[in-house]
Amino acid sequence: MKSQKGFTLVEVLLVVVIISILAAIVIVAINPARQIAQANNTQRSTDVKTILDAVHEYGIDQRGVLPAGISSQQTVVASGTSADLCNALVPTYVASMPYDPNLAGAHYASCTDYNTGYEIMSSAGGRVRVVAPGAELSQTIEVTR
Repeated sequence: MKSQKGFTLVEVLLVVVIISILAAIVIVAINPARQIAQANNTQRSTDVKTILDAVHEYGIDQRGVLPAGISSQQTVVASGTSADLCNALVPTYVASMPYDPNLAGAHYASCTDYNTGYEIMSSAGGRVRVVAPGAELSQTIEVTR
């Protein structure tokens, strides 16, 4: 009698099924779309704090006077609506205006044509609020100081 070496079809199919199940579990556990959304929200949080810190530093240097372009109405930090804000902050208090991660290719070199995707407003008592309205995963990203 001849002895044949190798795997049977059932054994090969069983290994393929096990590998498929493990791959599906890993993909669900990693969830790349959620990871990207969390990374974007982390960037938004950092950007909001950066803008607020720059406004705060400007206010300290100007003895409590906020930069022009910040009003009591929540306004998008963009050219035209708050161009004076960009001119007041860049490059002394921040190297360049941060922008929302979903604004692809938004590397703005100057304050003449930009849109950060973030919103800013001041309230009574000189408190400044910066908001990231494009936050993902149903999160609210805002900082008030």
